[in-house]
Amino acid sequence: MSRARVHNFSISLDGFGTGEGQSRDEPFGHAGERLHEWMFATQWWRGPDEPGGSSGVDDAFTRLFDVGIGAEIMGAGKYGYPGWHEDPEWKGWWGANPPFHTPTFILTHHTRPSIEMEGGTTYHFLNASPAEALETARKAAEGQDVRIGGGATMIRDFLAAGLIDYLHVVVVPILLGRGVRLWDGIEGLEKDYQVETTSSPSGVTHVTFTRAGA
Repeated sequence: MSRARVHNFSISLDGFGTGEGQSRDEPFGHAGERLHEWMFATQWWRGPDEPGGSSGVDDAFTRLFDVGIGAEIMGAGKYGYPGWHEDPEWKGWWGANPPFHTPTFILTHHTRPSIEMEGGTTYHFLNASPAEALETARKAAEGQDVRIGGGATMIRDFLAAGLIDYLHVVVVPILLGRGVRLWDGIEGLEKDYQVETTSSPSGVTHVTFTRAGA
């Protein structure tokens, strides 16, 4: 069976995966871009048209993002700002050619018809439980893995349901103090996984959780 994987999910030292006060202009609220500056500096993020990015451990982790991925699941808060469901023209944060390039399933109570984007991404809107959504995404992935894209609340729900096979969390050395926390309510998670940590010269720490046999 295909695996459910989380990649490049950044949290602060105090465990917040996004800040408070999300809006159309501030997707991560008061956190701004601070949780993801480590990723923006990599060669993978910058691409061939913007030389000078880092090629170390951060870059190596980011490049695993789309390897073997056949579908993505994301929460409503990752897809859009609070109230996006009232905007019939909203098609996500990423423009005409989003970076997913697969069927992408948005978990929301406000469903709408599927939206086909450039580059192979098609947004599908599901009102479903984590287990139901994963079953649907696995069928669409056609044997490849399913990326669980966030945000923090959705990843926490999938972890609580025992559905994540591989989790890559990046601990960024900042304190946010408020926002949405990743770890609440999942005490003892480490007992079900092999946990490894890798420190980076950029100051972040990569923590991976791999389920035995996954």
